Amino acid sequence: MINPFRPVGRGTLGAFETVGAITLFAATGVGRGLRGPWYPRQFLRMLVEIGYYSLPVVGLTAIFTGMVLALQSYTGFSRFEAQSAIPTIVVISMTRELGPVLAGLMVAGRVGASMAAELGTMRVTEQIDALSTLSTDPFRYLVFPRILAGLVCLPFLVLVADIIGVMGGLLVGAYKLGFPAGEWIQSTLDYLQPEDVTSGLVKAGVFGFIITLMGCYQGYNSGRGAQGVGTATTQAVVAASIMILVSNYVVTEIFFSR
Repeated sequence: MINPFRPVGRGTLGAFETVGAITLFAATGVGRGLRGPWYPRQFLRMLVEIGYYSLPVVGLTAIFTGMVLALQSYTGFSRFEAQSAIPTIVVISMTRELGPVLAGLMVAGRVGASMAAELGTMRVTEQIDALSTLSTDPFRYLVFPRILAGLVCLPFLVLVADIIGVMGGLLVGAYKLGFPAGEWIQSTLDYLQPEDVTSGLVKAGVFGFIITLMGCYQGYNSGRGAQGVGTATTQAVVAASIMILVSNYVVTEIFFSR
C-alpha cells in the first residue's frame, strides 16, 4: 500500500538535513577562520571581487529603481494631493527596503554564482584536496575570507546604492515632476532617521553572509563533472535569493517590533 505521507516526510527530513549541513559548514568555516592563520591576500582579493566589481550593476540598479519609485509615487500620491510626501517615500523605501534587497539579489546573481563555480571547479579538479595535502585548511583559505569579505562589502554597496537611488529620485523629481531641488533635499534630510539607514545596513550584512555562505557551500560540496558545477552554481543563486527574501522579513520584523 502506498503511503501518501512518505514523500512529505522524506522532503521534511531532507530539508532539516540540508539546514543542519549548512549550519555546520558555516560554524566550521567561521570557527576555524577566527582561530587563524589568516590569509590577507585572499581577503583583499575577495574585497575587490565582491565590492569593486559589483559597483556598476548595483549602481545601475539603484539609480533606475529610485527614478521609477519617484514616478510611481507621484502617480499614486497626486490622486490625494500629497505630492510633498514623495521625497520621504523615496528615501525611506530605498534605505530600508529596496536598496538592501535589490543590491543583495544583484550580488547573489553575480558573486554567488562566481564563488560556486570557482570552488566547484576546484573540487572537480581536486585542488581542494591538494590544499589539505599541503596542510592548508580549505575552510581557512577559501571559505572564511569570502564570508568576511561579504560581511564587509555588502553594507558598503548598499550605502552606495542608497545614495545613488535617492539621487535618481531627485533627478526625476527636479527635471520631470517639477519639484525644486532644494525642497526635495530638505524634505529628505528632515524625515530621514538614523534607524532607516541602520536597518538597511544590518540587512546588508546578513545578506552578505548568506550570499557568500551559499556560494561557498554549494561549490565546496559540488558534484563531479561539469554538470555538478553547473548544478552547484544554480543552487547557490536560487538558495541565496530565497534566503535573502526570508531573512529580509525576519530582520524587518525585529526592527518593527522594537
